[in-house]
Amino acid sequence: MTSSAHPYIPNTDEDRRAMLDAIGVATADELFADIPPELRIEGLNLSPALPEQELVREMAALAGRNQVPGDGMACFLGAGAYRHFIPSVVGHVIGRSEFYTAYTPYQPEISQGTLQTMFELQSMTCELMAMDVANAGMYDGASALAEACLMACNITGRDRIAVLDSVNQDYAAVVRTYARGRGLTVDVVADGNLSAEHACLAVQHPNFFGCLEDVWSHEAAAHATGALLIAVADPISLGLLAPPGGYSADIAVAEGQSLGWPVGFGGPYLGLFACRQQYLRQMPGRIVGRTTDLDGRTGYVLTLQTREQHIRRERATSNICTSQQLVGLAAAVYLAAVGKHGLRQIAETCYHRAHYAAERIAALPGYSLAFPTPFFKEFTVRCPKPVEGIQELLLEQGIIGGLDVSERVENGMLLCVTEVNTREEIDRLIAALAEVNP
Repeated sequence: MTSSAHPYIPNTDEDRRAMLDAIGVATADELFADIPPELRIEGLNLSPALPEQELVREMAALAGRNQVPGDGMACFLGAGAYRHFIPSVVGHVIGRSEFYTAYTPYQPEISQGTLQTMFELQSMTCELMAMDVANAGMYDGASALAEACLMACNITGRDRIAVLDSVNQDYAAVVRTYARGRGLTVDVVADGNLSAEHACLAVQHPNFFGCLEDVWSHEAAAHATGALLIAVADPISLGLLAPPGGYSADIAVAEGQSLGWPVGFGGPYLGLFACRQQYLRQMPGRIVGRTTDLDGRTGYVLTLQTREQHIRRERATSNICTSQQLVGLAAAVYLAAVGKHGLRQIAETCYHRAHYAAERIAALPGYSLAFPTPFFKEFTVRCPKPVEGIQELLLEQGIIGGLDVSERVENGMLLCVTEVNTREEIDRLIAALAEVNP
């Protein structure tokens, strides 16, 4: 039985009265007494409740207004969330009930399967990034970078963080949010301009604008001042480019969404996190270890649990709690399915298709590449007219254009091309851009 006023809430008026009586409150309004009246919402202007059939029809109509890549809609938007082909085996494995419904494996005796998948992801992350140790994943790439910066401060005892100015601005904003609570200073720097007060230098490679950084010079600049080098990588690019361990990064992080997870309204995502062996005990998040039991059988357990859930808050390396293991499992299955050679082929395809698009666009009257440096799968174009208007024209032709970065590059559009973008789609984009400035 449901209340006529709240058809989707199973509590009746009698149920609510009983709950209020049990806690000694006369009305539900008293529960919000601590909220200033000017901040309260006096009722919601909601439409009358609909029967299920009509509700489903209305929601389907609203969903139908979305412009989704595929079925004739081409997409060249990246900037941190990327469309890559996902092998069907990924969905089959993560859809199994024992994985799909699993949460944090606090009880290893009944969580061996989940723990093993976490261990496998750690192993693959180490191999992918050429680093010594990895954890089982963070919330996302941005929080992984923030945690890495805090870790660097703990290791060095310094209280200033340097973030290269070509790092994704949203990532830098998350770093500042994390640092504020700890009383740390975040400096956005150019060309590795560091001082002896900096605990680390965070470098994104390829950077936010798609360009490849001179990571070896950044490594030299960071280590010359005693700072740690934190690398923010695109995991797909590591099929082709040197891994963070190859240029002596101390900590490496990445957004793992591109490894087997679709783009979906901002999440969920997966932060990959790895570091050198000597910093293992300062690494945040969950770490799964492989051991043997008294009978010599292989077993998996959570180890080095220096999180605030397990030890005193003031001694914890991190307060990260929520498990991203379903996304982590997708990444592990993806990497196992495509393999080392497959990942290289994907990276090479992204590289060649992006360069084909860039060369053709740069040859159009009024267009030019914003930066002369090499790039991987993203590149920034200077357009002859404001980007907002160009995006609207592209949408009319069934094309989702790149990100408007005009705040940092005049009439700049950041375009992304991956292996899912066909030659036909790229040619459509080029033809549409040509019509903007005939």
